[in-house]
Amino acid sequence: MAETDQEKTEQPTGKRLEDARKEGRVPRSPDLSTAAVLLIAGAGLRMFGASMGATLAEQMHSGLELSGAQDFDPKLALATAGAEIMHALIACAPLFGLTIVAALAAPLALGGWNLSLQTLSLNFARLDPIAGFGKLFTLRSLVELAKAFAKFLLVAGTAFLVLHSQAAHMLALGNEPLATALGDAARLVSSALLIMSGTLGLIAAVDVPWQLWQHHKQLRMTRDEIREESKDTDGSPENKSRVRRAQRDLLRRRMMHEVPKADVVVTNPTHFAVALRYDEGRMRAPRVVAKGADLIAARIREIATEHKVPVFEAPPLARALFHNVEIGGEIPSTLYVAVAQVLTYIYRLKAARAAGQLPPELPVIDPSIESIRH
Repeated sequence: MAETDQEKTEQPTGKRLEDARKEGRVPRSPDLSTAAVLLIAGAGLRMFGASMGATLAEQMHSGLELSGAQDFDPKLALATAGAEIMHALIACAPLFGLTIVAALAAPLALGGWNLSLQTLSLNFARLDPIAGFGKLFTLRSLVELAKAFAKFLLVAGTAFLVLHSQAAHMLALGNEPLATALGDAARLVSSALLIMSGTLGLIAAVDVPWQLWQHHKQLRMTRDEIREESKDTDGSPENKSRVRRAQRDLLRRRMMHEVPKADVVVTNPTHFAVALRYDEGRMRAPRVVAKGADLIAARIREIATEHKVPVFEAPPLARALFHNVEIGGEIPSTLYVAVAQVLTYIYRLKAARAAGQLPPELPVIDPSIESIRH
């Protein structure tokens, strides 16, 4: 039935995947990106938290010690505030840098970076409120809602346990000097972020395979779509047949241009014709410059006769050359003796005619060479 052909049961082709990527449709896992950012942020706070806390405490102390001129001069006060903000940003720059790198690197693990201008184009179909409201009640929306609620419960439960276990330490921060309190606070936040990143990492371990499966499911194709894509990419069978026919015609014309340059044409005598050429200074062995069967063989013989190229009748050798050597290829070593006999006879025949002598005796070609296959 035609309905079965319309089911999307086939895996997406390379072109379908590439087209989807150009449209901005790549697998993404927000949980993986969030886990990576929290992990790097927690590690960064663990490494730089103490030094950041000391620097920020010193800046806070110096920032509160303002002179009278700074208090009553707006320009000077703004300049001082700008300088303090810049110093604070520089102190936090390592942490910010690591977090940005994590946010940029996380997509590489799933789908890679992808900048698609098509996603920025205005699509009025996306602005349809009725269609958007209808998507809220699809099976996929319900699944996503259930996933979001489950993730919320897991993350909220983890956060509650972390805060509850560290409550005493957080309350003790108020009794510590400012620099020490900031360093300890950074360590507490770092521990919390690392634990949260581990929780989100477990969620991402489930979400990543799901996103990959969902992405490939959406891009699955019907058999008709694969056939249509093949036609668009490679052309219809009629066009491919026309191209092959044109290529054969072009090859045949080139081949016929080489026949006048041949030294001899070996024939069957009627079914096969093979034109041979040998240039002792440029070739290791004689080459087949043209070959054909039936009508093409007849045309090769006609051209050879028109250009006074010798035609030698040797059915076993003609068939062996036709079946074993491609056009432009050298003859195999197993045919050296037979071809040498023919070429020697042709050279001696030309010399005898030029001297007005009787033609030499015809060589005897071993009939067993017809059974040679390469």
